[in-house]
Amino acid sequence: MKKLVIGIVLFHSLLSYAQKDDKTRVLSEITEKVKRYYVDKEAYKKVDSSFQNDLKKGTLNTLNKNDFVALIGKKLRSDIKDYHFSFRYLENYSPEKVVDEKEKEKLHDFHNSLENFGFESVRRLEGNIGYINFKGFASPKSSANTLAAAMNFVANTNALIIDLRENQGGDNDMLLLFCSYFFDKKTDLYTTYFRHEDKIVTNSTQAEVSGTKYLHKKIYILTSKNTFSAADGLAYFLREHHLAEIIGEKTPGAANPVDPFVIQNQYLLLVPTGKVSSSLDGKNWEHIGLNPYLKVEAKDALKVAHRKILKDILKTGTKTELTPSEIKNLIHQLEQ
Repeated sequence: MKKLVIGIVLFHSLLSYAQKDDKTRVLSEITEKVKRYYVDKEAYKKVDSSFQNDLKKGTLNTLNKNDFVALIGKKLRSDIKDYHFSFRYLENYSPEKVVDEKEKEKLHDFHNSLENFGFESVRRLEGNIGYINFKGFASPKSSANTLAAAMNFVANTNALIIDLRENQGGDNDMLLLFCSYFFDKKTDLYTTYFRHEDKIVTNSTQAEVSGTKYLHKKIYILTSKNTFSAADGLAYFLREHHLAEIIGEKTPGAANPVDPFVIQNQYLLLVPTGKVSSSLDGKNWEHIGLNPYLKVEAKDALKVAHRKILKDILKTGTKTELTPSEIKNLIHQLEQ
């Protein structure tokens, strides 16, 4: 019996050591990826110091995988102050499994299609105002037709509201394609510098799009504390070029694009590998976020935008399906 107890204790000791050693390797590889790829070449020192302190204290030893990834992801974002860092557990991941890239792309497109490529709804509000509720940037290869259909639908409206309050970002090329609908010609919007490759990429709008461009009309973008990444970018560049006003809440501020890395065949690490710089002033929204033209709670942003446009319509005498009296009544209702 005594030998059995000793054996159990020894087994648990070895298991604990193996888990500790596994986490040590994971943290070491994360630090290496940050050192090699992150836009700030000195940031890895903060990560390494923080990880070594945790290992010394033994605070990670008893954590399960879900708690472990949650803590490490949070530490990366807080230590470096970059919200684009992400760390996730890859359940049932198998590096030996060969995935055909075309099939993988088809599967990805299928999943995006289930959410209509981010286009939650497109409609016409009273007063002949276009409204697009857009929740995510899928690749333009799969979503360009849906974007074109949305823009064709709102083409004849007097003003446009783009709702990004629940948009967490996504594909950079889709950001550029969406922006292209509001510029009458090809325009350089920003450059992206990749430190690990020491190269600069220029990001521009397209001169031609498959749908109808929305030019020389009022555009309002709704934001919240959840508006993130490419969604921030759409608001940032349209505002910077005096094409849109922002209404809602200040955004968190995440501009750096990411690359994915598989760690120890168990985890997915997203590292911000590029730095975006506006072609106009060399700046971006990283760590800063966007301050709206009109600061209101996210839940009230649509009403405020609708009301503002209606008041402009009255002021300018713009023709709509409503009479001036009906517009005043609608404004009164929206103010309640």
